[in-house]
Amino acid sequence: MAFQHPVAESLPRYPLIIGDAREEAGSGELLAHVYPGTGRVTRELRMASPADVDRAVAAARAALPAWRAMPGDKRRNLMMKLADLCEARSAEFAPGLIAENGSIAMTAPYMGYDAAQKFRYFGGWADKLHGRTVPMWGAPAHDYVSYVPFGVIGVIVPWNGPLFAATMVLAPALAAGNCVVLKSPDLAPYSAMKLVELIQEAGIPAGVVNLVTGGADVGEAMVAHPEIDKIQFIGSGATAKKVLANAAQNLKPVGLELGGKSAVIVFDDADLQTAAKKGLTGAVSANGQGCVNGTRLLVQRGVYEPYLQMLTAMAGHVQPGDPMDPKTMLGPVISEAALNRITGMVGRGVEQGGRIVAGGQRLGGDHADGYFLPVTVLADVPNTSEIAQNEVFGPVLVVTPFDTEDEAIALANSTDYGLGAYVHTQNLRRAHHVTSQLEAGMIHVNGSGEAMQPNCPFGGFKQSGHGRLGGIEGLQDFLQPKNIWMSLAAPEGGQ
Repeated sequence: MAFQHPVAESLPRYPLIIGDAREEAGSGELLAHVYPGTGRVTRELRMASPADVDRAVAAARAALPAWRAMPGDKRRNLMMKLADLCEARSAEFAPGLIAENGSIAMTAPYMGYDAAQKFRYFGGWADKLHGRTVPMWGAPAHDYVSYVPFGVIGVIVPWNGPLFAATMVLAPALAAGNCVVLKSPDLAPYSAMKLVELIQEAGIPAGVVNLVTGGADVGEAMVAHPEIDKIQFIGSGATAKKVLANAAQNLKPVGLELGGKSAVIVFDDADLQTAAKKGLTGAVSANGQGCVNGTRLLVQRGVYEPYLQMLTAMAGHVQPGDPMDPKTMLGPVISEAALNRITGMVGRGVEQGGRIVAGGQRLGGDHADGYFLPVTVLADVPNTSEIAQNEVFGPVLVVTPFDTEDEAIALANSTDYGLGAYVHTQNLRRAHHVTSQLEAGMIHVNGSGEAMQPNCPFGGFKQSGHGRLGGIEGLQDFLQPKNIWMSLAAPEGGQ
C-alpha cells in the first residue's frame, strides 16, 4: 500500500541524475521504499545498476577537464549561487527528509540552511587554492608545490543523514575541482535527489555531480570502478572493511567517516541541568541515529543519583510521534529490523547488569505500525557490557558512574571508537587536561554539537575512521600535492 500522507506528492522523482538528464528509472532493482513512521510504502523506485554507474562515471570524466580548469572565481560564484538556492528553497527538502528516514518536521526545514553554509564556506576557498615554493640547495633550482584535485570522487552516504553527509563531502570536493558520482542510499533516497536537482539549477555544469540511487551492488561497482579516483565513504565500520578490501584492488584512496560510541563525562562541578539537557540530545538528535551522538553517559558518583533523576524526568517529556507533527521531538528508527536489533541490545544490557529507568518498550496505539521507541535510559551499566561498548544507533542512553578524573578518562577511551566526546565541568584546568587525554576527533566542553560547523574539521580516531570533512583539513583531503622542480643552472655550453 502506498504512503497516503500528502507529503508523498512532494517527493523527488529522479533516482538517477546523470549528465544533464533526470531519469525516473534506472536499470537495477525495484525498491519499495518504506516510510518508518507508518511502515507503509512511499513509492516504488527503479534503482541504478552497475551499468548505470558506468554511465555516471563516464559523464563525470567528460565534465572533469573543464571543471578542473575553470578559474576559481567562477567556480566560487557557482557554489555561492547553489548556496543561495539551498537556503531560499530549504523547505523543499523537508518532505523528502521526513519520508525517507522519519526526520522530524521541527528540524527538517532547516537542513537546506545547513547545506547553504557548507557550500558558502567551501565556495569561498575555490579562488584561494594556491601552492607554495620550496627552497632548494645543492644546485640552482626553482621548486614549487601545486595542489590539484583527485579527479572523480565516488561518494557513498548513509541513510541516517544523507543530505547532511552529502553536502559535507560535495562542498569541499567541488571547491577543490573534483567531479562526483554520488550514491543515494536505498533506505533514504529522496533528499539527495532534491540536492542534485538544485545543483543542476544553480548552473553547475552537467556531469560535475551525478546521482545513482542504489543498494550494495551499486556501491561495490563504484568502489571497484577503475575510473573513480577516490572513494569517500560514510557509514558503518563493517561495510567500511568491505570498501577498503575492494578499493585495495586498484590501490584506490578511501576517506572514512564511521561510527562512534561517544562518551559524555559529567563531573561533580558541572551545571547538572545543562549536562542533562545536552546528554539527552544523544538519544533525540536524528532519532538517536547519529554517529557522533553522545550516548554513553559517565557521571561522577557524587552527582550520579541527582543527575540520573533529572535525565529520567527529561526523557519522560520527550514523546515519540508523527514526524509530520511540528511538535514532535522524536521520530521513528529506520526499520523494523533496526528496532528489533535495538530492543535486543537493551534486553541484553539488562541481563548484563543495567536497569531501565526510562522507556524500553516499543510504542503502541496509533503508532504501533511505525518503528517507534521512546527515549530509553539504562542506569548502572557495566562499562564492559555490549551496550556500553557498541553503537546502538537508536534513542538509547547508558549511564555509568565513576569516581576520579583518571577513571573517567580511562572509561571514555575504553571503546574501539573515537569520533566524539563531551565534557561537562566548570573547572578550566580539568577541561584542558581531560580533553588533551581523550581519544576522539571532536570534543565539546559544556556543549553537544556546536562545533559541527563547516569551518571545523570533522572526523574520528581509531575505528571511527580517518581523514577529515570540514575546515581547511577537509578541503585538503580532496587535493593532491604535485611537486615541480626546475633547474636554474646555466647550460654547460654557455648562457
